[in-house]
Amino acid sequence: MSVTGDRDPLRSRHGSTPSEWLAPGTHLPGYLAAAVGEAAARFGERPAFISDDGSVLSYVRLHEWSDEIAAGLQNAGIGPGHRVGLSLDSTVEWVAAYVAAAKAGATVAGVNPRLTSVERQACLDRVEPSMVLADPDDVLRLARSGSQPSTVPNDPDRPVAVVFTSGTSGAPKGAWFSDHQLTAVTRYDLGPGWGTEPVAQFGSTQFAHVGFTTKLPWYLRLGTTTHLLSRWRAGDVLDLIEREQISTIGAVAPQVALMLRDPDFDSRNLDCVKLLIVGGAASPPALVREARKRFGAGYSIRWSSTEGGGVGTATGVDDPDEIALHSVGRPRPGMTVEARDGDGRPLPTGEAGELWLRSRAVMSGYWNDPEATAHALSGGWLRTGDMGMVDPTGCVTLTGRRSDMYIRGGYNVHPDEVASALSTCPGVAQVAVAPRPDPVLGEIGVAIVVPRAGSGPPTLDELRSHGATTLARFKLPEALVVVDSLPLTPMQKLDRGRLIELARASASR
Repeated sequence: MSVTGDRDPLRSRHGSTPSEWLAPGTHLPGYLAAAVGEAAARFGERPAFISDDGSVLSYVRLHEWSDEIAAGLQNAGIGPGHRVGLSLDSTVEWVAAYVAAAKAGATVAGVNPRLTSVERQACLDRVEPSMVLADPDDVLRLARSGSQPSTVPNDPDRPVAVVFTSGTSGAPKGAWFSDHQLTAVTRYDLGPGWGTEPVAQFGSTQFAHVGFTTKLPWYLRLGTTTHLLSRWRAGDVLDLIEREQISTIGAVAPQVALMLRDPDFDSRNLDCVKLLIVGGAASPPALVREARKRFGAGYSIRWSSTEGGGVGTATGVDDPDEIALHSVGRPRPGMTVEARDGDGRPLPTGEAGELWLRSRAVMSGYWNDPEATAHALSGGWLRTGDMGMVDPTGCVTLTGRRSDMYIRGGYNVHPDEVASALSTCPGVAQVAVAPRPDPVLGEIGVAIVVPRAGSGPPTLDELRSHGATTLARFKLPEALVVVDSLPLTPMQKLDRGRLIELARASASR
């Protein structure tokens, strides 16, 4: 069955292409660049970003500063057809460099700085950047004080951003987006208008994540003030919410769980919070119930993906518990979700299959990977890799994933990639990795190890230390099971179901 939102917010008097949405007389290239310029005119000295040291970047200064950096990029020969790698922490320099690259007509490829040097390089190798900015000083040196960039012809199909995802193979894939997709993301979330009242929020994900990269134009049009955190800590975030009276919390489910576990939670004044918008990882029913009760606020579950541009389905704050606790809601107006069988045929209502998504926010493809693109995109549809069903009311329920990839704290982890890194650890003869449910992080990895003959098995700390040389910290296993042999199917393949049973059983040891 398929379900489509009841109206298309992209069809309006404002037109359906980025160039039709620009204010009269605007000559900036593309939707992102134009949104920065118009936000500066509308919101002026309103803080756009506030760093954790208290320094403020206003809307007008973001526009001026990104102009100066764009001029520096062009002076260095960067323009249309060039990629700029951003391997920076989530700071104002990241934002300014991203906008500046858009103004210069270049493409930004954000690389999560939490990755190891090996993983970061694999991402950069995929896009072959002409320039890599890995330190805030790199951005500052580019700025040409008082300069403005040369005009770049508007091309709504020009790649603006590449967002990396591990996908289903563990190898980096770069989903790329043009102004068309960035425009669609904004319209799905905001509609054709502009914000009026100031909106305070905090950064809950790395800026290289799709949750920021594709949604920056939305934040600009909404007039948000985003508070930046050098490190996410539940107590610090709750302090910020209480101090700044933040009414809407955007987070991934593990972050909500950590906030609820803060020892001072119940003594805080959090009456300002009216809504939690939670995606990136599954929200267990118990977490939704507890969060709604203790925050005294609505809870909206969001289901999306990097390839889908970060927008998909949502539960409503007034939905009954059957929907609010056990589904991921309905698609946004203008989107369509279908459950399909292995041959790509639509399935009847209530029958589980792979979920396919059609949306104007869906990526253009994977950068420099036509084979993966052809597999993921078909006739305007995205194969999401998630398994689920659509009920008669249009609500989508997830039942699992097509691959064995799991999500730890909002980050994709592929077991084979982790097992490969752990397989060279001393004392390991064979190793597999399987997920185990976790009340805070959603899922964690469990290493299932067959020791080498004549030697004792490695400890969990030894496995983690060994893996840390090539894997990001969030990919490392957090539990260990030692077995005599790995479970196999009759076809002599790893029995994934049995591995998951072993992983889950480890929780009771």
